[in-house]
Amino acid sequence: MSPDVAGCHGGRVPTASKAELRARILSARRATTAAEHDADAQALAAHLPALVVAGQTVCAYVPVGSEPGSVAMLDALSALGVRVLLPVAREDPAAVALPLSWGEYRVGVLVEARYGLLEPPPPWLPADTVATAALVLVPALAVDRTGTRLGRGAGFYDRTLRLADPAARLTAVVRDDELVDRLPAESHDVPMTHALTPRGGLTALG
Repeated sequence: MSPDVAGCHGGRVPTASKAELRARILSARRATTAAEHDADAQALAAHLPALVVAGQTVCAYVPVGSEPGSVAMLDALSALGVRVLLPVAREDPAAVALPLSWGEYRVGVLVEARYGLLEPPPPWLPADTVATAALVLVPALAVDRTGTRLGRGAGFYDRTLRLADPAARLTAVVRDDELVDRLPAESHDVPMTHALTPRGGLTALG
């Protein structure tokens, strides 16, 4: 654990565990109004044309609850001529997270899955398909300027992102105040190369 977690506005906050940080951020997200969430999602979508080239593959995600983003962002990527892959989360018999499988997004076609998620219907592609992506949009609760990402702790993305192309932009999608100076880091964390925020756009990390 790092000795401090510094906010993006330069002030220091007391040392907090990952669990405490998750609870704090989730509480703040739940307090966000629908109008604020939608405005952030529209701002995120407005950055997409500058991030992709037609014909590329992008691994994205379907936001749940107060997560930044929207299905409209997936539609926008498709309209830009991008192949959009979405994650399929499964566990092994011991309830350990497996690397994510992937399904191709077709506009308007999603099915309900475990954990309250939406996912593409079969057929699904193997986990190492992530290596075809030039851009991986990664859900996150926060990310710091060194690239350390705070996820929900299940481990799906840590197991998956190790398979990505080393040249891919691994991009944590967060609210503006969730890009912070420092987060607790562990040896198994896969660093993000970029953050994408509604007002800040794409920010290089590390």
